[in-house]
Amino acid sequence: MQGLLTGLSHGFKKWIGWKRLGIAASLFIIAFAITTLVRTLKGVDGGVILTALTEIPPGHIALAALCVIGAFCTLTFYDFFALRTIAKKHVPYRIAALSSFTSYSIGHNIGATVFTGGAIRFRIYSDYGLNAIDVAKICFLSGLTFWLGNIFVLGIGMMLHPSAASAMDQLPEAINRMIGIGGVAAIFAYLAWLALGENRRELGQNGWKVVLPSARFTLLQILIGVVDLSFCATAMYLLMPAQPHIDFMSLAVVFILATLLGFASHAPGSIGVFDAAMLVALPQFGREQLLATLLVFRVLYFVIPFGTAISIMGARELWMNVVVPWQERRKLNGNSSARVATPVPPPPAASATPVPQRITQMKSRR
Repeated sequence: MQGLLTGLSHGFKKWIGWKRLGIAASLFIIAFAITTLVRTLKGVDGGVILTALTEIPPGHIALAALCVIGAFCTLTFYDFFALRTIAKKHVPYRIAALSSFTSYSIGHNIGATVFTGGAIRFRIYSDYGLNAIDVAKICFLSGLTFWLGNIFVLGIGMMLHPSAASAMDQLPEAINRMIGIGGVAAIFAYLAWLALGENRRELGQNGWKVVLPSARFTLLQILIGVVDLSFCATAMYLLMPAQPHIDFMSLAVVFILATLLGFASHAPGSIGVFDAAMLVALPQFGREQLLATLLVFRVLYFVIPFGTAISIMGARELWMNVVVPWQERRKLNGNSSARVATPVPPPPAASATPVPQRITQMKSRR
């Protein structure tokens, strides 16, 4: 039996591998989501969507925009927390905020966040002496913050409102409640494991080692993820149609599940996947009204931050690669011109009397 399992393991690594399996899973999720979305959107009236857009109160849109700003402000602490965890205290908060905001906004909209976001982080942090291993650690710890916050909020939500998850995963409420209990229990078990000793918190080998934060700091890590998700879910809740009524926790469960599906698909901006999941899980709302909500949310959470991040990175690259070198060349040219223009005093004039004759004259005077 052991030989069979070993053979299957070697065959899996040789012919399939985790990377190919992940790509296949992403393609399957995207294809299934697009198929579901196309089927759901059949018969949708564009005029009704435009009418539904005008029915969203401007005050709610403004509050939702403030929540999105709060979410991205909280997001900046993902990288800042990771930098302090790996003892890179010389990197200031403003650089961590720049890296976190741009890497998430650009990476999530382009797709394949692990690679695109990591490349942007390396471009920024390399100016502060961080290498590829340091950036990999930051990506790992930031991802851990994301998942800890999601599991904690989703676990509590599925414990209290399992029916909200059933609308998406089609599982009985009892099973969803057990999943929620298991998620929260896993968080507490992880905290207890961290509290058993510092030696247990070291992961990695062969030069790639990261020390996980202590149980006390992990609570702060979870809090960062929870606050981020709360802002995002509140923004979506403010944009939802007034009728029929839905409680905040039920919407949060649906929102987090849709977000996780979009994240797992690696689709650019979770396009199609996130939207299809929301439409399937909230059938009590009119499709046109819900599409109007999703459209406004996409503009606030995806389009505007993406454009802002692209502008910031473009301005930064222009400043560092064009303006700063030009200023340095101008300064060097100015110093060179100043040295050339400075007059050199002539050497003192030599006496017209030859040296032997002056010696003879001095002796005759004596």
